[in-house]
Formats: sequence, C-alpha cells, structure tokens
Amino acid sequence: METKILSTSDEDIALAAEIIRNGGVVGFPTETVYGLGGNALDAASSENIFTAKGRPKDNPLIVHISGLSQWAPLVKEITPQAMALAERFWPGPLTIILEKSDLIPMETSGGLNTVAVRMPVDETAKRLIEAAGVPVAAPSANTSGMPSPTKARYVIEDMMGRIDAIIDGGDCSVGLESTVITLATDKPRLLRPGGVTVSMLEEVLGEIDVDPAVYDKLDDTQKAASPGMKYKHYAPKARVTLLKGSFEKFAEYIGKNADEKTAALCFDGEEKKLGIKCITYGKENDSLSQAQRVFSALREVDETGAERVYARYPDKNEIGLAVYNRLIRAAAFEVIEL
Repeated sequence: METKILSTSDEDIALAAEIIRNGGVVGFPTETVYGLGGNALDAASSENIFTAKGRPKDNPLIVHISGLSQWAPLVKEITPQAMALAERFWPGPLTIILEKSDLIPMETSGGLNTVAVRMPVDETAKRLIEAAGVPVAAPSANTSGMPSPTKARYVIEDMMGRIDAIIDGGDCSVGLESTVITLATDKPRLLRPGGVTVSMLEEVLGEIDVDPAVYDKLDDTQKAASPGMKYKHYAPKARVTLLKGSFEKFAEYIGKNADEKTAALCFDGEEKKLGIKCITYGKENDSLSQAQRVFSALREVDETGAERVYARYPDKNEIGLAVYNRLIRAAAFEVIEL
C-alpha cells in the first residue's frame, strides 16, 4: 500500500476526509497523541484500523467528534453527568463512555455495549472530522504495544505502507492520551488517567472510583473497557524496569548493575550524574513536563541501542498518575523497590 504524506492544507484535509469516508485509514494529529482515523460507523473501516496496528480486537476504539450534535446519535442517552463533563472539559483530552446506540458497530466498540467518545481541541483534528462528515474512530497511531507517537515521524516509522495517508501536523501539545471515564457503571469510574485529573473530575461529579487496572495489570479473564487497560503498552524494544526510590539509590543501583547495553530514563539534570547513556523525561517535580516528554523519551530509548532501561519512578499525584500508568505498562509491571 502506498501511504501519502499530507500537510494541513485545506486541499490535503479534504483528501484525507475522502479517504476516511471511503473506509480508508489516516494518521492525524490531536492535542494528545497522533491518531489512526477511520469511519467509526463502518465496521470494515474499524477492522482496517485493527489490522494496521496489529491490535487485539477486544481493545475498544475511541470515537472522535467535532461538535456536540454528533454525540447524541452514537449513544442511548447523554446523561446529566455526561453533559456536565462535556460542558467543562470539551473540546479537550477527556473521553466519556456511555451505552452505545446501534449506529456504532461492535467492531468499533471492541465487542462492548458501550462507546468511548471525545471531542479533540486540536484544530487539524477538528477540521478533518468536520470535512469527513462522520465520527472518526481513532486509537493512537502506532504499532500495537509501542509508545504512542507525539510526532509525525514516529507515525511514519510505524505506519508507512500500512495505511492510506498521514497528516503531518507537527508535535502534539499534551503528549499523553486522553483521560477515560465511564458513566456506564453505577458510580463514575476512571479507566485511564490523563491530562484531566481525578480531582478535576471530582469537582464536577463528586467522588469517583479509580479502576484497579489504572495501577495494576488487568486479569487475563477480564475484558478491557478502555484502550490501554489489558495489554502491555507503550513499550520500546528495550526491556524497561522502574526503580522506586531516591536518586541516590537509583544512581547506586545503576552503578552496580549497568553495562554498555544499559540506559537510564531519568529526570532533567540527573543525566550529568550517571555514567551511562541517559534519556530524560521532564523535571522531577513537574508532572506536566514528564507527560509531554515520556512517549518521545521511550522512543528515543531504542535510538540509543540499549537493551535494558532503568527508569525513575514518577510521583503518582494528579497528572503524575497518568505518567505512572504509561510507564508501568511500558515496564510490563516490573518494579524494583530500592
């Protein structure tokens, strides 16, 4: 398959929109990460997305809309809680799960009776959805299991020859996928942390539950209600291990265990104090900077040629919970307490 590289011009957006309407797949930027977009109402299009990614078919896709008028036909009911969240956080990096209508094929929802919907704030994404005239199903635009792409070049590395087109819209501003909350349970439940934090959600909804899979591996018998819950995700080719403890203990451990095939994933400034290859992912006490850098840093790990990576353990408060969630999956839940 020939993959066209497109710009954000009106002409190229129109071409990408036509590809989506016709059942094709297009890589495109959002404020969170690049998405792999297809017609959410077309079962065959969703199948094409799964094939391009090599993604397990029980892993649901998120449906992207450009306006509130597109939401109601996709779900059985927009509840008062859902509307309150939309009015506060849309457009933006929040995905809301409700019971789906019959318009959404099971192929798009991963076999579930619910659908995950969000409205991106990114201007290119909004223009593409509006031009397509259909809601756009879009997981992250990477090979399944690899770090999500925040730059067009990473989409090109993973998807050339596998999809119809890629829109180069520059770097993503947020750097982590959207927060996912389900309202299809008795009590609102956070399924994936992101830029909209638990405390921000609770300002609108009151107390919410946090799914245990945010912190730990989902049991093999459980069905994933949201992308990123069940499988090893976001991982470079190198083996990642999180080291929990102070920087002094981190440096001591590396001094005793590292070799020429080892790299460190550390905070800004710490690379000067370690005697091995280092990739930084933001400032130690700045979760926002970590979120913006973590996926690119995981990609850069493989560019060093390292086979083993020891990573600093992030703070799990607020946006830090999202950083931790991605790193613990990149490490396949391997943590060493120092």
